Amino acid sequence: MRIEILDTTLRDGEQTSGVSFVAQEKLMIARLLLEELKVDRIEVASARVSEGELESVKMISAWAARRGLLERVEVLGFVDGVNSLNWISEAGCKVINLLCKGSLKHCTLQLRKTPEEHIAEITEVVNNAEKMGLTVNVYLEDWSNGMLHSPDYVIQLTNALVKLPIKRIMLPDTLGILNPLQTLEFVRKMVKLFPNVHFDFHAHNDYDLAVSNALAAVIGGARGLHTTINGLGERAGNAPLSSVQAILKDHFNAETSIVEDRLNDVSRVVESYSGIAIPANKPIVGENVFTQVAGVHADGDSKSNLYFNDLLPERFGRTREYALGKTSGKANIRKNLESLGLELDEESMKKVTERIIELGDKKELVTQEDLPYIISDVLKHNTSNDKVRLISYFLTLAKSLKPVATLKISINGKEYEENSSGDGQYDAFMRALRKVYKTTLNRKFPMLINYAVSIPPGGRTDAFVQTIITWKYNDRVFRTKGLDADQTEAAIKATVKMLNIIEDEEQ
Repeated sequence: MRIEILDTTLRDGEQTSGVSFVAQEKLMIARLLLEELKVDRIEVASARVSEGELESVKMISAWAARRGLLERVEVLGFVDGVNSLNWISEAGCKVINLLCKGSLKHCTLQLRKTPEEHIAEITEVVNNAEKMGLTVNVYLEDWSNGMLHSPDYVIQLTNALVKLPIKRIMLPDTLGILNPLQTLEFVRKMVKLFPNVHFDFHAHNDYDLAVSNALAAVIGGARGLHTTINGLGERAGNAPLSSVQAILKDHFNAETSIVEDRLNDVSRVVESYSGIAIPANKPIVGENVFTQVAGVHADGDSKSNLYFNDLLPERFGRTREYALGKTSGKANIRKNLESLGLELDEESMKKVTERIIELGDKKELVTQEDLPYIISDVLKHNTSNDKVRLISYFLTLAKSLKPVATLKISINGKEYEENSSGDGQYDAFMRALRKVYKTTLNRKFPMLINYAVSIPPGGRTDAFVQTIITWKYNDRVFRTKGLDADQTEAAIKATVKMLNIIEDEEQ
């Protein structure tokens, strides 16, 4: 079974509230859809919208003509004499998707026409299109309501259309009102009455049934489906291409032209251009959908892939990931270490696992990119032998007031407490610390000569912060590192490491 895919991201998808692509973005998306994803057809605009839209379509059609793809670029047009036809011809396109009324209510109440009058006007537009060398597909707008409430009108209209030079008849669930059983029944009826017609189905997602209805249409005999990237579209959107493709292949053994391993990259481009974020749990393209969180799942993956299904990440240009956090356990950590080419003994693994659980309580997600930093932080610093231990500290930050730090520290088993203000929280902490060493203990205190902050690659606003501080003490320069979700905490950890280094040297 071969299913034709029309992607309407650039037309119906752009009707998403707040989404407007500039001409260059439209051209880039068109190129990705046709040349990389290999969709069969794209719908790029509605006729007569604006001068800017005309220029966008001209740009796309000129590019498509150079690539031999012009017949696969389509524009929505209207039953308006020759106005839409002239606009589409001027834009350089060769295919019009003519919007007709697929329900009696739309025909009589919106157009204020009888069915016969509407059919006559459609006939005129189609004949003119043929004379102008344009291919015609027809939308039956509000077809779903037409089948529910005025099926005789739908059949009357379709009987007239099949006598005209029309290539495809497209059946939209314009208001997203159908369920899969209704879709199956209505599409089957159309196919039975008109077996030689190529029917497309165009789903909307108002009841979260767009994908289900699209698949029901295929079972009913539809030969084409309309999709958008990331499910963009009017109101609740359209059927997302990624989900439709996966279900067609895995559940129906249907053949399409789609190159699956390009789906994720194209989705990210459209996400960027549209400004509409992909939900993390969205099937196929969501950030989390190939991430195992529970340690038992990672363990099962190591034992004959017990937690795999047919949606393998590599198939869609993705990789399987294993989340690191308080629920992950050793199996997840081992999977991440394998990806990084690292190996730890059991004792080290235990320490790293404990540290990740501790950090997981502080932030939502520990990434694979964080892992080398965590290993370094844990294995290079053994707190059990520390001669200097920070017992507690309190930092304040208030508008128009200098930050204040109060700390209690143990040095060789004896506790000291001090406070100070500073130009920042860490500066206040350091001033209080200097008081302990220089004033109370009359000891030399290292000089801070460089302070650098880095975030592991791929980090977000909640990423771990690694603070690297360079110190000078007794003519020797050395560095210490601290890692935490909080920048000040990371710097304090690096400082305590420094104090232990100099304490060891002094003794």
